[in-house]
Amino acid sequence: MSLSKWLEKKRNLISDLNIKKSTAISKKNLWIKCDNCGFLMYHKILEVNSKVCPQCNHHFPASSDDRINYLFDTNSWVSFDNTLSSTDPLGFADRKFYSDRLFEMQTKTGLSDAVQTGIGSINTLKVACGIMDFRFMGGSMGSVVGEKLTRLIEKATAMKLPLVILCASGGARMQEGMLSLMQMAKVSSVLDKHYQANLPYFTILTSPTTGGVTASFAMLGDIIIAEPGAVIAFAGRRVIEQTIKEQLPDNFQTSEYLFEHGFIDLITPRTHLRSQLYHLFSLYFNSIS
Repeated sequence: MSLSKWLEKKRNLISDLNIKKSTAISKKNLWIKCDNCGFLMYHKILEVNSKVCPQCNHHFPASSDDRINYLFDTNSWVSFDNTLSSTDPLGFADRKFYSDRLFEMQTKTGLSDAVQTGIGSINTLKVACGIMDFRFMGGSMGSVVGEKLTRLIEKATAMKLPLVILCASGGARMQEGMLSLMQMAKVSSVLDKHYQANLPYFTILTSPTTGGVTASFAMLGDIIIAEPGAVIAFAGRRVIEQTIKEQLPDNFQTSEYLFEHGFIDLITPRTHLRSQLYHLFSLYFNSIS
């Protein structure tokens, strides 16, 4: 059996497993309690409201599939590079072999790795987009994440498309060592070519956005937008407190704290993100027409 046929068979198996699992979960969790305010809601209310609590505006975690559905016109999303999958270049093992962890995550999420890339339309406006998924090994940035984003940015530059990357990550993927850290420079370098082509690049920081992702492409957007209450940081709070021997403010490393101190440009609720992006891109294209 060829590699392409084997990958296709594996994806179909994973898809079937996820459909069965999703059906079982939906039957079990008809009512959901908000982690922030305790408000009890019917699960369909949460889905209709883009997984945002209607009582306190708490943003529940959202998968990359959820974000595609919330953000883009129906049936407009075209995915890229879905067959790219990480290898195990270091032969890494802790409590499990890295290769086993990868297969476990692929089976659980139905994704090949921690980012989905493609082109979708927002009110018919075509946008190239990368969407990180925290469910897949904490959204960690390995070689495949860097390669998929690099190919996406190159396509966006060649097609003269605006670019959006939704970030959700714990940072670099330790199981790939230096190969993971290389992706920071790789993606940042190709972003410069997109910038030189006078094309807009926006980043959406969701909770959490940390580590090497924050230290590279997440903070390079022409406009940096964050979801309310998102944790955005490089190093962890405890590490910083132990280093500087001081207690940090309670809201330190939240999107509100970063906005107050000028690190991000906008805080936009998930329910308004689609209209906000369309408005910003419209302003850009009107300014150059």
